[in-house]
Amino acid sequence: MKEHKIGIIMNGVTGRMGTNQHLLRSITEIIKQGGVKIGQNETIMPDPVLVGRNEQKLKKLCTLSGIEKMTTDLDSVLADPYNTIYFDAQTTGRRYLAVKKAVAAGKHIYCEKPTAVSTKEALELYNICKEANLKNGVVQDKLWLPGIIKLKRLIENGFFGRILSVRGEFGYWVFEGHSVPAQRPSWNYKKEESGGIIMDMLCHWRYLLDHVFGNVKAVSCLGATHVKERVDENGNAYTCTADDSAYSTFLLEDDIIAHFNASWTTRVRRDDLLTLQVDGTKGSAVAGLRNCVTQHYGNTPKPIWNPDIEQPIQFHDHWLSVPNQEPFDNAFKIQWELFLKHIVTDEPFPWTLLEGAKGVQLAEMGLESWEKRAWVDINPLDN
Repeated sequence: MKEHKIGIIMNGVTGRMGTNQHLLRSITEIIKQGGVKIGQNETIMPDPVLVGRNEQKLKKLCTLSGIEKMTTDLDSVLADPYNTIYFDAQTTGRRYLAVKKAVAAGKHIYCEKPTAVSTKEALELYNICKEANLKNGVVQDKLWLPGIIKLKRLIENGFFGRILSVRGEFGYWVFEGHSVPAQRPSWNYKKEESGGIIMDMLCHWRYLLDHVFGNVKAVSCLGATHVKERVDENGNAYTCTADDSAYSTFLLEDDIIAHFNASWTTRVRRDDLLTLQVDGTKGSAVAGLRNCVTQHYGNTPKPIWNPDIEQPIQFHDHWLSVPNQEPFDNAFKIQWELFLKHIVTDEPFPWTLLEGAKGVQLAEMGLESWEKRAWVDINPLDN
């Protein structure tokens, strides 16, 4: 058995997303399964070193994951030629300088989004990788969620006819921390630390819209900071300076209208934390993270407005579930495997840092729209 061992610098994995999705559910699981198979007798085996600023957290993470290598000295692992990939899951404000340092050290780059705090910086990261002939990618995990895969297949099979609109609802109540501990880190609610739901979630909406429904042409966005005070990890109250809710409308190619509400100050009464409803001339569908239901033209009831009687139609009864036609793996793990194949076998990997820059661009234009209270056009990025 031929094994390609790949040294991976995993920076920032002591955070929630880095620990759960990237280390435990992706890299550790890939190691447990015997690597990524690329031939009858050939595999890729990730060999990570965990990097962070807190030695105690790193030691606990090594015990939890079974990974033996760790360090608080990023420069030392960047200098080691054995390590060929640099992965960044730090807070957004730290990513730009760290990725630039990794590019200068000749590492291939794979990182979380947003890839930077401005379009200019995000595009620079893509361009310096391109100039250095380094492979690069950005995490775009929602493209591999079972619900989104089912939705995309409906589109590919012409289920909707002409798509008219997309409506997205995302979010949940994030506790303020006064009596119930918060389930998200405090930096998310501080503008000075690159927090804010617009910068966070419009990066997701960009790749979802571009790759599933059609390229985004313009945005109108209204943000809000509904909760003014929260309590941080040390029990200290602080003033929230970043937006915790975003109400966005997007114009896509082919005149598709998409509207997404994103909020950390809403209580869930829907099927999932993220739901997308797609309406077309021939049918509609509602997808969550894992499930998807459809209503064809022929199954569509004909309601009559009459508020003086109880509604006679049980609307949920007219939707059919899309069955699981295959097993689904973790979305982050799937993209990690694709990136590792890209590094070793040069398989195509279109989710580059340019795609990451497009996400930052949409977020930045969303913030501009909020400030101006106006529609903002999305111009193609030069590359």
